Amino acid sequence: MNTHAGPALSVVIPVYNEQDGLPALFARLYPALDALGERYEVIFVNDGSRDASAAMLAQQQKARPDVTRVILFNGNYGQHMAILAGFEHTRGEVVVTLDADLQNPPEEIGRLLARMREGYDYVGTIRRQRQDTWFRRHASRWMNVLRERITHVRMTDQGCMLRAYGRDVVDTINRCHEVNTFVPALAYTFSMRPTEIEVAHEERAAGISKYSLFKLVRLNFDLVTGFSLIPLQFMSFLGIALALASGALFVLLMIERVLFGSQVQGVFTLFAITFCLLGVLLFSIGLLGEYVGRIYEQVRGRPRYVVQALLDDTGAAS
Repeated sequence: MNTHAGPALSVVIPVYNEQDGLPALFARLYPALDALGERYEVIFVNDGSRDASAAMLAQQQKARPDVTRVILFNGNYGQHMAILAGFEHTRGEVVVTLDADLQNPPEEIGRLLARMREGYDYVGTIRRQRQDTWFRRHASRWMNVLRERITHVRMTDQGCMLRAYGRDVVDTINRCHEVNTFVPALAYTFSMRPTEIEVAHEERAAGISKYSLFKLVRLNFDLVTGFSLIPLQFMSFLGIALALASGALFVLLMIERVLFGSQVQGVFTLFAITFCLLGVLLFSIGLLGEYVGRIYEQVRGRPRYVVQALLDDTGAAS
């Protein structure tokens, strides 16, 4: 076997404060990949963990240096930045992303690889019998519907990180330099033949979810503003409608004043209408500021992340 041949499969795993779950991940990941009979590489990206995750990844790299590489960030830049850093270091013809919490079993990777060999260049996944709370399941479903209607990016389950990407799709994503992005949506945009399959879903092996409600809302807001101008266009149409309605109301009040004289009874209605308009105005300014802020972050040209170290002994996979 030529140990210098490129791998057929690259697995990218972002890690953030997962010290309790990493031993179980190591114990299941490598046997599952070895069973595939393919050359592979595993790229862990430590996203500024504050626990012992970095040290444990370094130990694992020494234990399996033939197939393991570790990227160490100097701080926390977010899951998608970690995935993009992993993409830039992959060499496989197929790249699979996987969360470190074992909610998506690594044993499912073989099914994604089989679908890719059928000619697809992007395989998304749908969690079967999700082991999440009622609120997380339904909130995710509602956000999926809203996101699809606004961005026209069709992903049944955007929260499942177990996905497979073809080499061409990964190379195209690597040419993008967006500060705020959503990797699965980019892949869907660039893929020519995408598909989806159902995969198993388990409870977390250890630790707690790193996505709070605020982060989930923030993620979806980034997704919507990063892939569509519809929110701005909607606010423009709403502004026009409110302006016409306000003008009609003003004319009506003037007619009433001429015909019936001054009436104080409607003053609270006017207050309510004014507060409603102020709310819409403030929201519109905030939405516009979100787009301007994205432009500001982009034109500054700062690095999206900083790699502190790369642990890579041989640069080959077997």
